[in-house]
Amino acid sequence: MDKHPIENIMTTTMENIRDMVDVNTVVGDPVTAAEGATIIPISRVSFGFAAGGGEYGAKPELSATPFAGGTGAGVTVQPMGFLTITGNQVRLTPVQYAAPIDRVIDMIPALVKDAKAFLEGGQGDNSPQPLH
Repeated sequence: MDKHPIENIMTTTMENIRDMVDVNTVVGDPVTAAEGATIIPISRVSFGFAAGGGEYGAKPELSATPFAGGTGAGVTVQPMGFLTITGNQVRLTPVQYAAPIDRVIDMIPALVKDAKAFLEGGQGDNSPQPLH
């Protein structure tokens, strides 16, 4: 029995994704700096994949019944850091991203100031203004 058309679609898509995935996508090509240090980029790679299809008509066994199918894929490459090799020393330098907790920590001084003003009978800097 022949393969179902959705199997052919999925097989083709997976083969193409496999061709895209290379160790150099995660661990980049080494670059030699002027001082003799070797720098290797490190990334995180995420893949998403979906496939679907359907047959038209009440009898799917008929060869005249058309089949519709499709696939989709998404790729995300996120730099994570750099390995720096100098002589006998290896160092990992992470790429820093601002996390939500960093924003909360940055807001603490303003919140303390507003709370102090409120407790002293004021309204603080960011309080809503009355409507006129």
